[in-house]
Amino acid sequence: MSHDLFEAATAAMAKCYAPYSKFPVGAAIRTEDGRIYSGANIEVASFPEGWCAETTALGHYIMGGGGRITEIAVVAEKMARITPCGGCRQRLAEFAGPDAKLHLCDETGIVETWTMGEILPLGFAGDTLK
Repeated sequence: MSHDLFEAATAAMAKCYAPYSKFPVGAAIRTEDGRIYSGANIEVASFPEGWCAETTALGHYIMGGGGRITEIAVVAEKMARITPCGGCRQRLAEFAGPDAKLHLCDETGIVETWTMGEILPLGFAGDTLK
């Protein structure tokens, strides 16, 4: 079932805008009700401003109504098993619980799976702000 998430991330990667880094990345998020939201990295001339593929996917997820995130897939054209950057790990953790699966991919599919709790064990929690 997770192969469709990889395919969504790969399709998103094909739409990236990375004229400066030449490093296309795609991400896809699945909610518990089966909806998939994808995104690609988008760069701007004031590099490194812009946003990561995971951030774009999260924007689509929020605009689509959100929900409980159960799986995330990330794929890069030039790097197998790419992980989200530190900022994106924290952004994902805001909406995905520690049990959400994070699939690391290469050009053929998912090659490794972690949980958000494993990839960001001591992430900043919003409940500390209350």
